[in-house]
Amino acid sequence: MLIQNAKIYTMAGDPIDSGYLLVKDGKIQQIGPMPAPSAEGEEVLDLKGAQVYPGFIDVHTHLGMWEDGLTFEGDDGNEDTDPVTPHLRGIDAVNPLDRCFEEAYAAGITTVVTGPGSANPIGGQLAALKTAGRRIDKMIIRAPIAMKMALGENPKSIYHGKGQAPSTRMATAALIREELYKTRRYLEELELSKKDEEIDPPEYDMKCEALLPVLNRQLPVHFHAHRADDIFTAMRLGKEFDLDYVIIHGTEGHLIADELAEEDVPVLSGPILCDRAKPEMKNLTPASPGILFRNGVRIAIVTDHPVIPIQYLPVCAALAVREGLEREQALRAITIYPAQICHIEDRVGSLEPGKDADFVVFSTDPLQISAKPDMVFVSGRRMV
Repeated sequence: MLIQNAKIYTMAGDPIDSGYLLVKDGKIQQIGPMPAPSAEGEEVLDLKGAQVYPGFIDVHTHLGMWEDGLTFEGDDGNEDTDPVTPHLRGIDAVNPLDRCFEEAYAAGITTVVTGPGSANPIGGQLAALKTAGRRIDKMIIRAPIAMKMALGENPKSIYHGKGQAPSTRMATAALIREELYKTRRYLEELELSKKDEEIDPPEYDMKCEALLPVLNRQLPVHFHAHRADDIFTAMRLGKEFDLDYVIIHGTEGHLIADELAEEDVPVLSGPILCDRAKPEMKNLTPASPGILFRNGVRIAIVTDHPVIPIQYLPVCAALAVREGLEREQALRAITIYPAQICHIEDRVGSLEPGKDADFVVFSTDPLQISAKPDMVFVSGRRMV
């Protein structure tokens, strides 16, 4: 397929005022200014000046984990029978036929990170997925992409009601720390057994096995944290175990932006288009992404679907612009920045040769409240 006569926002450099995009086998083969190369035998789409953007990316959702319109029957996001569940895989619970996937790509969101909620101090494995498809195994960009951990009100509220730990922030951090120390010991015993055949390896532990790549910095941690002190606890744990980690939500991040910048801690900022639903969100402000960015913090804007329905990701970006974030940065915060923060920029987030052909076409500004994509392509296949 050849797309031509388009204003292309690559997110890898300056926009191309009049350009072309050549797609083959689901990948971007060529991109550049007009005139377009010969494409004999290819489908040609003349966009007549319309705008092309990379497919939008939401890197903190629970898409398909809490199915739309269902209660317990479709609620598979929190295994709140055990506070430490690193061995759980989000892909085993996601229903790709949930209609919210269709609503996502219809709004231009072509990639999501989804997985367990925040009931457990260690909740399980998150996955990066395309939003178009029927079989989850064929939609995966990377799984696992991160380990979900949670601090603050949610774990203590869930388990206080059950009369077990954690009922305090101290216990939440202690349970995370205990499991990471246990995994460190497990790793030491594994390595000793490999060096000395007379030493037996430790008894297989699925939880420790799931956390080994976390300790080896092969798998990042996504820390759910709203309040500033919980963010600092995440930073403390990150330093103690030399973790590769990011902060999810970071509702009070704007109050400690300098500290986050000093430690180079990225923030997946959001939800920002919702009420202050619990005490730890009392300082929520849609100005937060702009404040964080101006202080040198790497950001992405997220919906936390279904807290904010995923199709309103561009609306959240527009709200951040209204409250002080530059428009260009808001667009990057739903394209290349989340891809870079989550280490999937080799596949998605910008329009460059070799990357997946995920792109959206708009005849108006995508950050206008009334804007809807004219076309959406996922892996070169037109979905809208």
